[in-house]
Amino acid sequence: MTGICLHTVGQSISQHTFRQLKFIVPGAFVTYLFDTHRIFLGLLNASERSDWARTSAFLSLGLGSVVVGLFLYVLLVPWIQGIEPDYRSWRQSRILSSVIPALTTAILAGWSLLSITLGKWSELGYLEGTIGASGLYALTFGLIGLLPAPKIRRP
Repeated sequence: MTGICLHTVGQSISQHTFRQLKFIVPGAFVTYLFDTHRIFLGLLNASERSDWARTSAFLSLGLGSVVVGLFLYVLLVPWIQGIEPDYRSWRQSRILSSVIPALTTAILAGWSLLSITLGKWSELGYLEGTIGASGLYALTFGLIGLLPAPKIRRP
């Protein structure tokens, strides 16, 4: 009976969704386990913390917002420009050749700053802060990956 139920659920969920769950499930588990989201919000809202802690938390939030914005831009390029870019040869694309390096830089800088912020100004310490930052980023990437990429219909 259970095998039939699981088989039916597996048929209704796409392969793409299953691939994204590889990011969502561990990311959500780590975020919940280390309580990373609450600790980060505490750093943003705490008035008794040092000015550097809040500044660093806001900068990492800003870089994370840039990452989400650039990911959404890459997904929405077909609607914005009216052309469907070839993501495999992104270096030849006028749009993607500038967005992809900026996205990569924002990911590395945002994740590094979040890791340092959680490590230095929270009770997590550097190892757990890095794991917590990785969990938040994995969760974010997995959720963004669930968004369908729009297709341009050519006449």
